[in-house]
Amino acid sequence: MAPVTGLLVDDRYRGDHGIGRYAQEVLPRLRPEWRSLGLDGSPHTALDAFRALPRVDARALVYSPGYGALVRARRQILTIHDLIQLRSPWPGRMKFAAYYAGPVRHVVRKAGVVLTVSETSAGEIRDWLRDESVRIVNAGNGCSAAFTPTGPATDSADPYVLFVGNVREHKNLDVVMRALPRAAGVRLTVVIPASESAALSARAASLGVTQRLTMFHNVDDARLAALYRGAAVTAMPSRMEGFGLPALESISCGTPVVYWRDCDAVSEIVGERGWALESWDDADEWADALVTACGAGRRIAPPEANRYDWQRTAALISDVLEADAAPAAPRVSTA
Repeated sequence: MAPVTGLLVDDRYRGDHGIGRYAQEVLPRLRPEWRSLGLDGSPHTALDAFRALPRVDARALVYSPGYGALVRARRQILTIHDLIQLRSPWPGRMKFAAYYAGPVRHVVRKAGVVLTVSETSAGEIRDWLRDESVRIVNAGNGCSAAFTPTGPATDSADPYVLFVGNVREHKNLDVVMRALPRAAGVRLTVVIPASESAALSARAASLGVTQRLTMFHNVDDARLAALYRGAAVTAMPSRMEGFGLPALESISCGTPVVYWRDCDAVSEIVGERGWALESWDDADEWADALVTACGAGRRIAPPEANRYDWQRTAALISDVLEADAAPAAPRVSTA
């Protein structure tokens, strides 16, 4: 069998959120024709970096929509979304630090270019990489067409605050939970993984706010957009983000965001379309902001058209890939 030439894609990243959503939106829109690298297993394990690859032409370029480095590839271009794993204190941090310092840095320096999703992440990657010869390209992120100011909105007898994400430490949901007992009349609706519901229910019970908390899991874009439109405000209390997609989805639906001003990625997206708070940890300040937001009835103008567009993101990625790829191979359907 002849070796494969052209552009190969590690297309194991598929899903409804995070990197999986990014891959799902970007890969079908790439301009150059490509073939799947055909790998199995998870791209997120350290040992995956050293796996044997299918026989390919020496000119073939590999693209990964995530950070999964493959050191045996002749040349691989990655999209590194953020460096949160290196900054957030969690049990697996040292393992990730070694993985990034080894395989990931090696692949990026060898390629001479790396893609990312925000100016915030671009700056952090530049500091981490310590190699001015590597070009860092911010291709941005997109937003589903479902998230617009017009459309159904979730009905609620009382104003509610919306949180979309998970309960990992850097998401900082706990400051909102601690603010609730101080924020009279404010209700909180969260969209989180079902696996986290028991822990959050227990936290709500300990704070005496069980009756003011509503949880949703596994909602589709149409339902999520309705939740954004019905909310008085979206809370984005993250201490660090690579992009902050819930903030973008919220303002695209016309709903303002309350956030910590020093979370640069969220500040980059929201700007004046919400309330920027001084502290990530002051429950009193957050309570005051939530009460103000729920009483304001404020709606905002969404970002300008095409600023956060998946087609634009895919085009910028395509520019980088086309500059390096050999003549394209027949495309494999992504349907």
